[in-house]
Amino acid sequence: MNNHIFTAKTKMAEIITDYSLLTIIDRLNIKLGFGDASIDEICRRHNLSTDLFMMICRVYAIDGFAPDISNLTKSDIPKLIGYLQRTHKYWIESFFPNLHTNIHTMLESCDERSAKILNKFYDDYDDEIQKHLDYEENTVFPYIISLGEGKKDLANKFRIKDFEENHSNIEEKLHDLKNIVIKYLPESASQQSRINVLNEIFKIENDLNKHSVIENKILIPLVSKYE
Repeated sequence: MNNHIFTAKTKMAEIITDYSLLTIIDRLNIKLGFGDASIDEICRRHNLSTDLFMMICRVYAIDGFAPDISNLTKSDIPKLIGYLQRTHKYWIESFFPNLHTNIHTMLESCDERSAKILNKFYDDYDDEIQKHLDYEENTVFPYIISLGEGKKDLANKFRIKDFEENHSNIEEKLHDLKNIVIKYLPESASQQSRINVLNEIFKIENDLNKHSVIENKILIPLVSKYE
């Protein structure tokens, strides 16, 4: 988003200036075709907090943005969980399959040894990603949902601080993968295939970084507030 100075009265159509905003809208289940309606009007139409929507947008638009959750309430938690779950779904169904396909295409022009090493590295990373997402989907999110429903049965087994303390950094290995493609694959590897792989990595890397900010700076403090 080139122009991140917007308010609740700004027309929703005016803030769609790049790929990331389209992604946010899709993950919040907001459909295109909103005419000249304002952000506030669209959010109310979708029973979505305007404050939460603009906070997520600003995480993507402003590097180093520090969210202030003081205006968010318990009712924002299900919408936030839905956003995070749809993000996971998008990664599993689109982002990572596309990356995997591009890696295999790139490795067709590599020697057998380089291909084997990179394939092993990616497979290990793919396993780490799956474990990370499974932990959130099967442990963290059910706990948060049960908390929002007033159920206390999981409180003795899990607290949000457990998630905070064990929140793995899945961006680090992606950075290593990027360096392998840039620095260490032999020159025989197709230049265009490398560029395709790197473009996918850059997109995923940015999305993972923003996703971590949303979890660490919005989700965890908000859940802690109501525990």
